[in-house]
Amino acid sequence: PAGGKEGGHPLQLYWEYMVYLFRRMEQIDEQQMHEVGYRDYLQDPLQPLMDNLENQTYETFEKDDTKYLQYERAVQAALMDRVTDAEAASGKVTVVMVVGAGRGPLVQASLRASTKAKRKIKVYAVEKNPNALITLQSIMAGSDRWKEEVTLVHADMRHWEAPEPADIMVSELLGSFGDNELSPECLDGAQRFLAEDGISIPTNYISYLAPMTCSKLHNDCKAYKDLLHMETAYVVKVHNVSMLAEPQEVFTFVHPNKDEPIDNTRTLKMAFDPLPDLPSATCHGFVGYFDSKLYGDVHISTYPPTATPGMFSWFPIYFPLKDPIHVPAGRKVECQFWRCVSTSKVWYEWAVTSPTISHIHNVNGRSSWVGL
Repeated sequence: PAGGKEGGHPLQLYWEYMVYLFRRMEQIDEQQMHEVGYRDYLQDPLQPLMDNLENQTYETFEKDDTKYLQYERAVQAALMDRVTDAEAASGKVTVVMVVGAGRGPLVQASLRASTKAKRKIKVYAVEKNPNALITLQSIMAGSDRWKEEVTLVHADMRHWEAPEPADIMVSELLGSFGDNELSPECLDGAQRFLAEDGISIPTNYISYLAPMTCSKLHNDCKAYKDLLHMETAYVVKVHNVSMLAEPQEVFTFVHPNKDEPIDNTRTLKMAFDPLPDLPSATCHGFVGYFDSKLYGDVHISTYPPTATPGMFSWFPIYFPLKDPIHVPAGRKVECQFWRCVSTSKVWYEWAVTSPTISHIHNVNGRSSWVGL
């Protein structure tokens, strides 16, 4: 062997070189530590209206300091725009309603924003989950400021009758595809207690989509040997994935929604130009992202060109194809997506129309849907 030091193990030099290589590796940051166990792992999206979130889920989301800093900045900017210095000096109070307060991080962010903006606020924390309400009550009991400025409301935001109009409505109801956890339906129901000139945070959100190839994700869906898992959209931290085209805008939602009547169904045909020098490939499905304007120039985003650094509350969403599509070099991938709404549920349908035609996935929400 290429021997070791005299008297040492014959593999010692190899071991020392491996140690040298490991020491030169970049240390992974907190975000990567959180994500590494979820890489290319299928997760079902949340059902926030049908199910009450568990404390463990809240704890995971609450670790995302970057997200709540962005919300704090958005609320601060909204307060500064809404209340002049003269009005603030006269003691004007802004009504802030946090709809879907969870265990309180958005309330805390709003209170911090109030302090920084030097604007007084009155907060209504609206939460339907009785488990989360216990935590909110505990915070209230231990905080004089909460006792003075926060009112807890145990109610579904869609049905609660507010005692006064809200100047600012704050929520974190976004899903991995923006609208896939029913943010449009929830906020449309809650906007009735928003003042005529009131501000919604977020102001809008846009979903994005791109075709991709990843045999692992396809095989993991296929392993269930049923149609249901091939027609379900999954939350996935995509890792060993090859993109076949640049993402394109899909659906846009704006709040408050001034449309008459309000209609949250959507349909869109898309044609994706192949990436430069891309050889022939197999399309296993589509990966989706979102970009949301909270207020002004404050955004949160998973869309790669504008992704918020250090934020890990959302992974991309994966829409599988039951039968992978061969894409010859230079050919476009064309598809159609639908967002469908009934009186009891919301679901997506999708199909490839070129270079070959697939069947329509998840017709009438037969395999996956989100309950209203």
